[in-house]
Amino acid sequence: MDDLGLRRARKDVGTGAPGAAPQPGVIGIALAAVLTAALAQGSWQWFATYLGVTLLALVLCFYRLPSWAPGLRSAYAVNLMTYAVVVGLCIAITLAPMMQRWSWLFPMPGTRAQCRELGRYERLRVEATLAGLAGRDPVALAHAQQSQSHTVMADCLASTTTLWLPVYGLGAAVLVALGAWSLGRSRTRGGAGSTGNEAPGRSSRPLS
Repeated sequence: MDDLGLRRARKDVGTGAPGAAPQPGVIGIALAAVLTAALAQGSWQWFATYLGVTLLALVLCFYRLPSWAPGLRSAYAVNLMTYAVVVGLCIAITLAPMMQRWSWLFPMPGTRAQCRELGRYERLRVEATLAGLAGRDPVALAHAQQSQSHTVMADCLASTTTLWLPVYGLGAAVLVALGAWSLGRSRTRGGAGSTGNEAPGRSSRPLS
């Protein structure tokens, strides 16, 4: 009896009851994603992509939406909204370093041009600050200029990327919600249709 109860409890946690509130695991994942974004300082690094992919894997593996039900106030709609927002947040964190580095994913030519100008200004500022180093070690001066210029450009792009991350996350959340809603609705209708088709067949069988 204890094993049976334990299995049922695990099943309820994994699948989610139709009338239950959003699962605590998803809420924890959402908080982890928010904490990741809050602690990110400077430019977005590839570790953010790793964290986003990890959180997405946790959501997709351990969270199951309840059975589809019509209505915006139903338990299914509440769970779907939570699920979509969390997934959208994880996708935004995953894409952040890519948006910062790939112009085709984040086409902001004006912003990128301004960040490049800031990088050039930083090179001149470093050269003026370390003017005494030019005659002694020009290689070290060039390295310092390149390093500082790269840091300033990355911070500039990261700040702009952060401003646009909610848009990408919201767009991903809408797509996820529409896809999950359509899939759940088609499964529910398919199950109802198969059940309805089996009923006449059973009634028409000859009695033995």
